[in-house]
Amino acid sequence: MQLKDIIAIPRIDALKHTGCTAREFTSLCYDSRKVTTDSVFICLKGALSDGHKYIDKAIAQGACAIVVSDDEAYETKSKEYQNTAFILCRDTRKALALISAEFFGNPAKKLFIIGITGTKGKTSTSFMTHSVLTAAGLSAGNIGTTGIYYADKFEHTENSTPESYELHRIFADMVKCGVTHVVMEVSSQALMMHRTYGIFFNVAVFTNISPDHIGDNEHSDFEQYLACKKMIFSQCERAVINSDSDRLPEIIEAVKNAGVEYTTYAVNDQNADFRAENISYEIDGSLSTTFEISPMGKLHVGTPGAFSVYNALCTSVISMMAGADFATVASSLENVSIFGRVEPVKHEKCDFAVIIDYAHNALSLESLFASVKNYDPKRIITVFGCGGNRSRLRRYDMGEIAGKYSDLCVITSDNPRTENVDDIIADILIGTEKTNGSYVIIKDRREAIRHALSVAQKGDIVLLVGKGNQLYEEIGTEKIPFDERKIVKEYFDEQH
Repeated sequence: MQLKDIIAIPRIDALKHTGCTAREFTSLCYDSRKVTTDSVFICLKGALSDGHKYIDKAIAQGACAIVVSDDEAYETKSKEYQNTAFILCRDTRKALALISAEFFGNPAKKLFIIGITGTKGKTSTSFMTHSVLTAAGLSAGNIGTTGIYYADKFEHTENSTPESYELHRIFADMVKCGVTHVVMEVSSQALMMHRTYGIFFNVAVFTNISPDHIGDNEHSDFEQYLACKKMIFSQCERAVINSDSDRLPEIIEAVKNAGVEYTTYAVNDQNADFRAENISYEIDGSLSTTFEISPMGKLHVGTPGAFSVYNALCTSVISMMAGADFATVASSLENVSIFGRVEPVKHEKCDFAVIIDYAHNALSLESLFASVKNYDPKRIITVFGCGGNRSRLRRYDMGEIAGKYSDLCVITSDNPRTENVDDIIADILIGTEKTNGSYVIIKDRREAIRHALSVAQKGDIVLLVGKGNQLYEEIGTEKIPFDERKIVKEYFDEQH
């Protein structure tokens, strides 16, 4: 690919350029540390850094072209480095997305892509849908919070939605491996930072909206958060919307303004295209949910709670849009389990429910309690802690919510990092002691889990909260292997 091909990309919005553009380039970089000979370095502006500050370093390492959005940097550096090509674009984040797509041969156009956005439910719905599509005989990939999965491959990702360059690199390898369908989480940050710019979703899904990700380095307020979520409708063929969602009129207006057909699903909205009816919750060593989808049929879902009804309902709708039949949907969801998200841990010697969940803030913890309350457990025993080097306010809130809804809290460690566990627990207790909830403090998380299991009885629910899909405990600067599933298994294996 030559530099002149960049300037010719539709919507690239190249304002000016200097230097030889007939030169070939061999790689794209947005991290100056990865620049090599004949790289194109694209300067991105972020909350903590500005790529324009690393132009000198990139050229010293062999960059043959620099893409900038800063007029002053363009004027100054293009004169200083006359043997290097410079391209001035209005927005380098959009430019990175478009150049990456071209560089990898526009692989997204060869895939059926389902993009899922919303405050809650993205990870679970994407996993469920991936499971159904795979069972339907389709070669499917999944991109989200817990990683990237396709063709027996796994790749860790720092963000629920990777940077645009990484997305197109992954898409290209998926196509090479024979993948035809992709289910991906699309975060509000990704939309705001144009990581999915230029990608056309065959189906865009809106699960729900509630205040989240608002603050420094995220969204300035709820209105901006919602506005970013709605951006997905401008780049899709068809939308699927939870019509029980807050701010529904605004969401529908955004879809209509984009000229996109849409389908609705709901539990409460009587006018939804697809509704969940006759919901029942069962507890018998584990938790499950049964309901009917009007007008499809009956589903028995192997994951618990009201939100699982929404996730399974949404999965059913979008899976059939992607080519699965309802019989495959039903059989797949019966035994589905989402790693680290309200994940049941079963053992033949256990006659109560044990659940592992990632809840690590007040909103997600309260949602978890609301879900398990549907099963009318005899008691809820909650094992939890709070992360070190994080907001103390989160600790107060989680302590209060856990104390309010639990019959017993076992307060323990959860990634203390470089903070003292005693200090973190003291903050948690400020919230817990506002309630009448009983609690014990067991700082060693392994022993805390074993204690909860030892006092639990038939009909109880034990919640192991905070770790979810994490397979480590972060103490100091080390990540020490720690799998709660193994701890539960070891405990029951020891029982006679």
